[in-house]
Amino acid sequence: MQNPNEDTEWNDVLRAKGIIPPKEKEVSEQDIVNMIEDTIQKKQAEKDQQLSELDLDGLDELEDSEDEAILEQYRQKCIAELKKLAEKPKFGDVREVSGQDYIQEVNKAGEGIWVVIHLYKQGIQQCALINQHMRQLAAKFPYTKFLKAVAQTCIPNFPERNLPSLFVYFEGDMKKQFVGPHELRGTALTCDELEYILGQVGAVDTKIKEDPKPRIKDKLFTDLGSNDW
Repeated sequence: MQNPNEDTEWNDVLRAKGIIPPKEKEVSEQDIVNMIEDTIQKKQAEKDQQLSELDLDGLDELEDSEDEAILEQYRQKCIAELKKLAEKPKFGDVREVSGQDYIQEVNKAGEGIWVVIHLYKQGIQQCALINQHMRQLAAKFPYTKFLKAVAQTCIPNFPERNLPSLFVYFEGDMKKQFVGPHELRGTALTCDELEYILGQVGAVDTKIKEDPKPRIKDKLFTDLGSNDW
């Protein structure tokens, strides 16, 4: 029987059509951090209750022991986070791949790995621009795998009008497609804008929370607003 949690192109098709259920959700780093913090908060609540029932001598003894326990929990949490981060693969650059590499490098990237792959063609100005931005972002976010591929080597007869295209995957599942120059904001796209766009999907842990794209005021609205009525 086919395993619905396997990372295969066939399973991707079946999931997209609703024939098999989505992959079972795995516990993330954030889930673990939240569970630890919940435990600490419960401990603190229990401590507050005990404090109201003790005299001064008992209060001092309990405070010392509880503070040590809370500090130890925080210490263990930090150690676990650092250990997990140290074990996570680091990339740091933009690698060129071919169609033969696609499944291995993208669909089988591994647990907890975001992949951003750029389908491009030489000679297209916006493709060159995105490749340049991706090099900066790859160095800035080394835990995200940034890839690029000549479109025709991955998808035969891929329409040139759809270039550039960015596909974003997490743990082998496609999360977002940006197809064509319009979705990628044309040749005016800045590196900060691309970082923001990828951050909205979750592919990079960006601090840019507001769209940095310059807002163009409606000239007619501006003219009307300047009139005296």
